[in-house]
Amino acid sequence: MKASRQKRTSIAKAAGAAAAMAAMLAFSLPSLAQDKGPIRFGSIMPLSGKSALFGSDQVKAEQMALKDINAAGGVGGRKLEMVTLDSRADPQVGISAFNRIAGVEHLPMSLVSWSDIVKATAPIANRDKVLALNVGANSPDIAHLGDWVYTLYPLADVDIAALAKYTHDKLKKDKAAVLYINNESGKAGAEVYRKVFQKAGGKVVAYEGYDPTATDYTGVLLKVRSSGAQIVHIQGLVADLPHVIAQMRQLGMQQRVSSYAAGYNPKVIEQLGKAAEGLIVTSLAPGAQDNPNVAKYIARWKKEEGRVPNGLPYTQYTYDAIHVVAKLYGWLAQKKLPATSENLRKALLDIKVFDLPLTGKLVIDGHRVNKPVFLMTVKDGKFVQMAKVE
Repeated sequence: MKASRQKRTSIAKAAGAAAAMAAMLAFSLPSLAQDKGPIRFGSIMPLSGKSALFGSDQVKAEQMALKDINAAGGVGGRKLEMVTLDSRADPQVGISAFNRIAGVEHLPMSLVSWSDIVKATAPIANRDKVLALNVGANSPDIAHLGDWVYTLYPLADVDIAALAKYTHDKLKKDKAAVLYINNESGKAGAEVYRKVFQKAGGKVVAYEGYDPTATDYTGVLLKVRSSGAQIVHIQGLVADLPHVIAQMRQLGMQQRVSSYAAGYNPKVIEQLGKAAEGLIVTSLAPGAQDNPNVAKYIARWKKEEGRVPNGLPYTQYTYDAIHVVAKLYGWLAQKKLPATSENLRKALLDIKVFDLPLTGKLVIDGHRVNKPVFLMTVKDGKFVQMAKVE
């Protein structure tokens, strides 16, 4: 009994010593107001591979925001500096990148996207207490990945749910087919669509996945063709979506097609031409007609890059994510606190409401955010807004 008490006392003393050491370490770090060097944080995006079309433009948007914030004085006179690493949208590559963020660069915070990558890197974020902020992945599971993973982007149970309900209630479609790419984002979004559509009173008459490396979709499309579906929802990527739709049309399938925000891309219209007419996609960010800052942002892209960005809404969120980063560090400077991950997490939860230039008001509600959903459709070769779902 005495030995047991001594053991418990030893453990308590060790825990107390560890807590004291952590407190001393935090105290010994300079506050953000005292430090004069650049403020460094991470960003993990696919810059190569099949998803580079989106990832590269999201990084360009981040760089635009960095330029704007630093030109305006940065955070308390200190510049923001982003360490950008390539994930290739490959979980193993993403894990290596996040390990570098945590163990080599020793950064307290990183932006991250793509559902497979966010889920794969979450254990590292939680283990090493690095604040991971999702800026574009949509798997609903992201809301349950631990205390150090938060989202700045609405998950699929926001926009896909709104789309499925609108399709049944407003478009009066009773039978839907769902096709999905067999990865985390595809499976999660497809399941949200199926549940919501059926809860609204509709019937999912075909539910088929396809391999991410597939180029021939004839097998799954023939099942859809024989199902009697009135509308086809495709939870895919911008790389495969045009090919799936093109092969649908070649098989004589004329049903209207819907997808999520990945389909809101000028490349889809360019590749499909008239076959894109009627396509419905979601957007979780206001357009140029809703926010004058977005009109200026698009004009800037045309001037600097000669085109509009691929995945416009996603780039709006990544641009605004840098403003969130600046606000978090600004909170630390105001409180005269060191730039630790614990303090950044406190800042996120204390500020909670962010008024952002391109996407508007963002409210951190636990590990979720909610936003109005804009439903866009292709009409006469252009995306136009067909509805706004609050």
